[in-house]
Amino acid sequence: MNQVIRDNPLQDAQDTAAATAASLASSSAVSWAAILAGAAATAAFSLSLLLLGSGLGFAAVSPWVSAGISATTFGISAILWITMTQLVSAWLGGYLAGRLRTKWVGAHTDEVHFRDTAHGFLAWAIAVLIHAALLTSVIASVVGGGVLVGASVAGGVATGAAAGTTSVRGSGGTEDPSAGPLAYFVDSLFRTGMGAASAPPRANGRLAGAQSTDAASTAEVSRVFRFSGRQESLPADDVRYLGEVVAERTGLTQMEAQARVTETYGRLQANIGEVETAAKSAADKARKASSYAALWLFISLLSGAFVASLSATYGGRCRDR
Repeated sequence: MNQVIRDNPLQDAQDTAAATAASLASSSAVSWAAILAGAAATAAFSLSLLLLGSGLGFAAVSPWVSAGISATTFGISAILWITMTQLVSAWLGGYLAGRLRTKWVGAHTDEVHFRDTAHGFLAWAIAVLIHAALLTSVIASVVGGGVLVGASVAGGVATGAAAGTTSVRGSGGTEDPSAGPLAYFVDSLFRTGMGAASAPPRANGRLAGAQSTDAASTAEVSRVFRFSGRQESLPADDVRYLGEVVAERTGLTQMEAQARVTETYGRLQANIGEVETAAKSAADKARKASSYAALWLFISLLSGAFVASLSATYGGRCRDR
């Protein structure tokens, strides 16, 4: 007698559950399609908002005095806009990454929450890498601009600001004393005063024998000033010799000419000091601006990571309902 063997429903259910568990254990918990979709949405929306902010910013500023917003207002507005852009785009990308992922059957609630958070964070991270690849030069200029400016100023602002220490040459490669920042101060040495305008030129010593021209004497004074550089005062020999040159061309007495040389050199050093101070101040402002920009970019990115992770958990809960 043949015995009919019937299927055991309980055994079939256990086998199915075991197969499902084995399939879930072997499959990845990361839904890359959802992550890439969220990252693409984050990058695209963030770029769109940045372009919109750039347009609004250029429309609000103006080079004319009393026109447009101030630099402080523009800086604060830029920081707020960048932060808002990061938060909104990160929320969108995180929500899509959590909402579009496949449903994890049989996973514990805490595990689902962790996976959704990781999906949002990964979507944000990939979006940041996309921005870094597309905007490398912009990020480098923002972060490194202040450092480069500060280093260049610290290393060479004294030489650059001391305008008289640089040689000015004409088109033929020869020195041109009539051009460059020193020209004003050198020319002021040879101005004739009311009392000395009609005085006959003095022809004494080496100046008369050399028969120096005006251009030659001007070039010689420029060389002396450049060689002295950042010294507080000219050496006594240079003051006496330049006094002879100035007296020869202006008709001043030797004492008056030496006093003019000392006074003109003092004004030159004061001007150099003002230029150095202004350059250092501008460099310090650029350094601080770059530092603040980098710090606020870090804060906005960190906030974006948090928002993306949080919105992914919300999207995941909406997906599992």
